[in-house]
Amino acid sequence: MPIFTHVMVGSNDKEKSKAFYDAALTPLGIKPMGTFGDTGTLIYGVEMPEFWVTSPRDGNAATHANGGTIGFLAPSRKAGDEFHAGGLPNGGTCEGEPGPRDFSPTAYAAYMRDPDGNKICAYSLAAE
Repeated sequence: MPIFTHVMVGSNDKEKSKAFYDAALTPLGIKPMGTFGDTGTLIYGVEMPEFWVTSPRDGNAATHANGGTIGFLAPSRKAGDEFHAGGLPNGGTCEGEPGPRDFSPTAYAAYMRDPDGNKICAYSLAAE
């Protein structure tokens, strides 16, 4: 059972965010599910919309959390590599090349920031 209804990040340019997240999340099996509400909030998910990208309601610029990271489950190391490779040419910046992590013997992750500076990663614990 999920523990969140959704996770949301802010965007200053939803067109750039859409190109970035479409390219980065598709290899993880996470698909665009259209938009929500009058703000044109982008929604992504597998079976239900769980990750949302929106313009801040207060009208101020979107900013990222210092120390915050959103981790997406990668079904394989290859999917993590493709997540990274898809996001970088679409406005992402590298925050950690794909590769093994010390967290566990099978941990493998790739980190980047989206066009608005939100830190995201794809993490796989699959033995390969």
